[in-house]
Amino acid sequence: MIWTIKKVYYRTYQKVLKLGMNFMNWKEPELLEGEGSVLKLPAFIKDKGLKRVLVVTDSGLMKLKLLDPLFNELTKEGISYVVFDKVEPNPTIPCIEECKDLYIKENCEGIIAFGGGSPMDCAKAAAARVVKPRQSVRKMRGYLKIHKKLPPFFAVPTTAGTGSETTLAAVVTDPETHEKNAICDSSLRPKYAVLDPVLTLGLPPHITSTTGMDALTHAVESYIGKSNVKSTIKYAEDAVILIHANLEKAYNNGKDMEARNNMLKASYYAGNAFTRAFVGYVHAIAHNLGGMYNTPHGLANAVILPYVLEWYGEKIYKHLANLADLIHLSKEGMSDEEKAKVYINEIRRMNKAMNIPEKFDFIKEEDIPTLVARALKEGNPGYPVPKIMNKKDCEQVIRSLMLK
Repeated sequence: MIWTIKKVYYRTYQKVLKLGMNFMNWKEPELLEGEGSVLKLPAFIKDKGLKRVLVVTDSGLMKLKLLDPLFNELTKEGISYVVFDKVEPNPTIPCIEECKDLYIKENCEGIIAFGGGSPMDCAKAAAARVVKPRQSVRKMRGYLKIHKKLPPFFAVPTTAGTGSETTLAAVVTDPETHEKNAICDSSLRPKYAVLDPVLTLGLPPHITSTTGMDALTHAVESYIGKSNVKSTIKYAEDAVILIHANLEKAYNNGKDMEARNNMLKASYYAGNAFTRAFVGYVHAIAHNLGGMYNTPHGLANAVILPYVLEWYGEKIYKHLANLADLIHLSKEGMSDEEKAKVYINEIRRMNKAMNIPEKFDFIKEEDIPTLVARALKEGNPGYPVPKIMNKKDCEQVIRSLMLK
């Protein structure tokens, strides 16, 4: 009886949230696209009247000198810059605070977030702290708690996966509790983004594969959820088509410019889909594996995705059958169930082809109750999933991920 009441509450919450989202501003970022488009960014920034910016990135990209061409163009345009390159793979609250402090100390007027999801998440949260100095990062976690316009924000992705250049979310890690939580607010959505495939040419194969599967997870979870609208359905379908056609090409030949460009577009489309239609239990579990064990987010999503899809069962057969049709996996006479299972098997085939493991060997038995509690806290009631998990269901899925 109590579980029934909880499920009614969860669905009511999700319906109200979906209704409320109709009144939000869904304007997409202004884009600079194509080969070499990052070199056009400084002139673009200058046109906005900015003279000093904070560049948020990580030490690895600095060592690769991937930002040097951008720095040269900033100097040519007379724009001074300060670099924060201490972003961690899963940005923590202290990291965000240090980034915010540098922005204020150096009297910056805008932010360039350059890198994968971690630099963008760090930059978004730091920008939120700049405009909300009395509100801690912990108090920002959850939905619609910022309500203030961020400083001018320019997102430059170097991976084709997170879609952070177009999402209203920033994921942060609390090092004290080992929790990984999202901050979601429309003010976090970047106003400007650069999609330059040249920046992704140097990605190692394992980063290409896991970030690409991250994008696929965004597309699939938004597509099967209950908060879809016409635009998010189209974005998710377009992303799925592009990912299945291009991810393995980019993995096998990192210099394939067309595949790299298509993956950037796919990641952007998937970001547009899930930033309004939300994700689901794949992300809820993945975030908490990341918080507990520092598991790379794309890798976690890639491994978890087929197991959660199988758990949803008949609730998503029609959706997955549609995806199987779109990428020409289905055969005449197949039922929706058969098509759905073919699609899940295709995800497993892709993982295997790109050397992504089937299971994890690091999940500890004693951590399972905490992982379950935190995953469900994230997922219920916020994610409009096809079928609602209880503790027993979630534990079952997590145990299925463990290497025996």
